[in-house]
Amino acid sequence: MRKASRMKLTNRLVAFVTMIVICAILVIFIGGALSFRKLGQDSLVHYLDGVVSVIDQELSEPQGPQALSRWLPTLLEASNVVTLTINDGDKQLFGFEGHQIVPDPNILYHHQYLLPLHPRYQVTIAAIPLYSEFTYSLGAMSSISLALLIVILGLIRGVHWLRTQLYGSELLEERGRMILAGRVDQYAEGNDYEWPATASLALDQLISELKDARQERSRFDTFIRTHTFLDQLTGTANRVLFDSRLQSMVQDQDSHGAVILLRLSDWDELCSLQGKTIADELLQDISVILSNFIQRFPDTVLARYFDAEFAILIPQQPAKEIKIFTNQLLNAVERISPPSPMEQDNWCHIGVTYFHGGDRRGRIMDEVDTALRSSQLQGANSWNSFKKDHQWDKSRGNVRWRSLFDKTLVQGGPLLYQQPIIMAVDEEVMSYALLARINDDNGDIIKASHFMSAVEQVGYSVRFDRAVIRQTLMLLKQQSADNSYAVNITTISLRDKKFVKWLRDELLQLPRPVLNRLLFEVSESMLVKHLDAIRPILRVLTGLGCKLVVSQAGRTIVSTYYIKDIKADYIKLHRGLVRDIHQRQENQLFVRSMLGACANSDAQVIAVGVETNKEWRVLQQLGVVAAQGRLFAAERPISPTVNTLKV
Repeated sequence: MRKASRMKLTNRLVAFVTMIVICAILVIFIGGALSFRKLGQDSLVHYLDGVVSVIDQELSEPQGPQALSRWLPTLLEASNVVTLTINDGDKQLFGFEGHQIVPDPNILYHHQYLLPLHPRYQVTIAAIPLYSEFTYSLGAMSSISLALLIVILGLIRGVHWLRTQLYGSELLEERGRMILAGRVDQYAEGNDYEWPATASLALDQLISELKDARQERSRFDTFIRTHTFLDQLTGTANRVLFDSRLQSMVQDQDSHGAVILLRLSDWDELCSLQGKTIADELLQDISVILSNFIQRFPDTVLARYFDAEFAILIPQQPAKEIKIFTNQLLNAVERISPPSPMEQDNWCHIGVTYFHGGDRRGRIMDEVDTALRSSQLQGANSWNSFKKDHQWDKSRGNVRWRSLFDKTLVQGGPLLYQQPIIMAVDEEVMSYALLARINDDNGDIIKASHFMSAVEQVGYSVRFDRAVIRQTLMLLKQQSADNSYAVNITTISLRDKKFVKWLRDELLQLPRPVLNRLLFEVSESMLVKHLDAIRPILRVLTGLGCKLVVSQAGRTIVSTYYIKDIKADYIKLHRGLVRDIHQRQENQLFVRSMLGACANSDAQVIAVGVETNKEWRVLQQLGVVAAQGRLFAAERPISPTVNTLKV
């Protein structure tokens, strides 16, 4: 990938122009100095040649040699001649030595002359070059000084003008740097001073079109997920999504729960007599009631199973709670006055059946349909439960749950298990997902999916999150610097001010490298529901260096705008999407849609619950970056040394 230059265009041009001008000045000065020195030397040679010519002519006179001592010393003294000798072979006819102080003998000019009229005579001269004793004179160098000053002022003015002219290009370049840094929204529109203006306008148009394309893609992805998994009239899940969730649930040996089927009688007659509009309004009213009722249980799925049937999947709840829920649901639905030809006392019937891990999905739906038909035979609005042995049902009320949680917290918090997250490229460990477990009174290990709903019901979410995070921070300090850990945190805790303050203080005590190894997981459905409330704390966590993971993506159908809003690092797919994905084209379509939503962000998609090689190959082909599941490694407990903190 090409990298942008860090040097501004203006600085480049200014440096280039300045370098050219300085080089030109240096060349002129060097050339001038050499020329000045050559002229001085030529002038001295010319002058000394004249002196020697005069001496040669004087020696031709009868009294010439005797007369030299009278006038020649004065002439030589005034000419900066240091020494002059006239020799006739080995005999010296005349000698002169001046009184000048020569600081450096190396600067003297030495030359020997043979007299043209007296070839036997040899004149040897040593003289001081011209200008060697001169210092800088403002008057003498005024022209050069003025020229140099004009050049410097012109250079300063030219650089200022150049910067002014290129200010727009600097703005455009800075805008490009910010866009490359990911701040597209803040710099979507350019400044009026940006130059070239055509490039700025073209960039504005491209960013605008890119925004429209992203919005259209997001709308298209949401449209695909909605039409694939949601009922268009009620907004609830459709039969495809319900069957997929139920199939995924029963394949987990530790799972259990109930399926509730609600059917409206005389639906075809209602559509014929009253019309489709009245019938659809009745369905919408019922879907609103059902949607409000299922809020009390986590991970519940409501679907419009057929035209006049609603199916509810309630996992990890005891039979006692299901019975109370069904009675209340029937009473709420009966308050609706159905239009004719529906009978007021015989238009709504409910069937209930229970399931546990290992049951077949088709058999479960047959059982609930049988229970519903039994309810219809009673001739009144009622519900009926399929007679089935469910020894898995370990009913535990809130008091017993609270006692168990208190005992767990006093002993240092829940047990921590870890499961590696494997990279798709080289199948190396990317990080470890931390899973909470607790021991019940019989010593059995209870998974978080079985007790977290009870934790919320008794109001212990904050205490549990604090205990798990404390153990995680201790684990980060004890383990190798190469290991990173992902820990779940509920939105209930993130909305608690005391917990947020405690978490911030704990994280501020850790160095940055340790924080970079900590990943916080937040459920997608709860994140979207409380996004405005928890957005500030999420930004604090990412600002401190922690990474943000959105888990259970795809459990509910929501818009993916949150990915860029909170700048999530990883998106974990719900295990229901991964289970048997090689046989389910609709799940593959959903994963492709999620990957497309993450394409223009830094978020990467992780698959959860990979059990077979076929699933893993399909996920690799789709483009997930990593995976977590028993195909690679099962959950294993962490050393109990980290479970020693008291809460």
